[in-house]
Formats: sequence, structure tokens, C-alpha cells
Amino acid sequence: MRFLLTDLNDEIKFTDAGNCEEALGVLEEASVDLALLDLNMPGTDGLTALQKIHEAHPAVQIAVLSGMDDPDIIRDAIEQGASGFVPKASSSEVLVAALRLILAGGVYLPQAALNATSERAPVDDSARTDLLSLRQTDVLLKAIQGKPNKVIAREMDIAEGTVKTHLSAAFKALGVHNRTEAVFAAAKLGLTPPPPDHS
Repeated sequence: MRFLLTDLNDEIKFTDAGNCEEALGVLEEASVDLALLDLNMPGTDGLTALQKIHEAHPAVQIAVLSGMDDPDIIRDAIEQGASGFVPKASSSEVLVAALRLILAGGVYLPQAALNATSERAPVDDSARTDLLSLRQTDVLLKAIQGKPNKVIAREMDIAEGTVKTHLSAAFKALGVHNRTEAVFAAAKLGLTPPPPDHS
């Protein structure tokens, strides 16, 4: 894994944690951009660990790596704050591309999960993201990254009530009812944030 991840950045630094408590300790002491979480970690249940880490450090992007690819587990992981779900059976190219997307602020979902979601609740063909204002789109993209309304309001310097209004308009345009559905719909429609500008 370390060998593969050097493709992301030549200067990447790694820190390991054997369980949820260790991971929380690491995140308290170090500045971390991306956490890779194995749902089968020792001790705390993987989804519970995900929830604890996301609640304690909402700015950290969390990518779940798992040998399981059950659509229900993937949906649960997204609901608990994961920025993506990458099956361990994925090729090295897919893994690196998924993590690049997550680091850029997007959400990665395996195609099987998108297909399963489409079968249950197809993305509305009338979804019109082009009808959203730039501000509404910005709020939506922050929301599907798992950021709470309060955080979005602070980052964008707007009222929390305004965030809710923008999200309501965005959900209506996507034909969804909540953030989790919005994540899947946005991924299906290819709606992701632009790459960060490092210039």
C-alpha cells in the first residue's frame, strides 16, 4: 500500500494506527489530509470507528478500504462520513485514481454501488444541476464531502439557515431527499469539485 501511494505524492508521509483509539490519538497530534480505514480493524466496529473519527475530525477525508462491497455497507459508510469506499480488489490504478478524487474533495464510489443504487432508485433523468447557482453548487459539494451545515456556513461566511436553503434547492434539482442520496446522485452524474489550485 505504501508503495502504491507514493504515486499520489513523492513527499507523502505515512502514520499507522492499529485501532480506532490509536487513530484518534494520531489525528490529535498530526496534521492529516487523508485517513485510510479498514472496516475490519481490531476492537471497535469499523463503521463505529468511522463515525467517531469523522465526528472528532470532520476536516479529514476518510477513505474506506474493504474486502466487502455490499451496497448497503457502502451506503452506511457514506452516511457515517466516509469520502469514498474502495474495494480491496480494485486495481492499483483505480485505487490511486480514487484517492486522488477524494483528496480533491470529491467522493469515490465503486461502480457496483452506483449500479445497485440506480436499480433501487434511478437517478431522475430530469436532474438539472445546470439550474443551480454557483453558491448552491458550492454548498452541495461541501455537503457531499460530509461537512455539517455549521461548518459549511463558517467556511462560506453565510448563515446556517442559508446553507439549508441552498441544500434544499440542490436536493430538488438532483431529485433526492438527503445527503446520502445526493452523494450517490452526484457521483452518478459526475458532479465533483474542481481540482485544488496549488499555484
